[in-house]
Amino acid sequence: MQESLQSLFLLVIRLYWGYQFAITGFGKLMNPQQAADFFHSLGIPFPELNAVLAGSMELFGGICLFLGLFSRFISIPLLFVMLMAYVTAGHASLVTLFTEFDPDPFFHDTAFLFAYATLLIFLFGPGKYSVDYWLTGTYKTKQMP
Repeated sequence: MQESLQSLFLLVIRLYWGYQFAITGFGKLMNPQQAADFFHSLGIPFPELNAVLAGSMELFGGICLFLGLFSRFISIPLLFVMLMAYVTAGHASLVTLFTEFDPDPFFHDTAFLFAYATLLIFLFGPGKYSVDYWLTGTYKTKQMP
């Protein structure tokens, strides 16, 4: 029972946040100049290249999360993208966290929810309702992937 609930929970996390990542990445790739301008305003070097790289990672990674395909592997670069989002766009929330010891801005930053969902998938895997479950042959042992 517990494994079924855990797999169902992980499925909901993967479907929702995989979709959110994919939509965000798709938006960056469909409007690369707008994304590059935003990245430039944040002081990110090579904003055009970074907009395409971040958008591609979010789109491809989001699709993989959604499907439960290479879930743990794809979580690593997605976490890196979210870390960079904190360092650049969420810089103020990081400063507030470490200087005023106020976690509210950090937890209310959009990057937190993306990073948290990705971290959950990295730590617990995609669950039984995933492509990974079938590709790895884990279904034969009836264990979590």
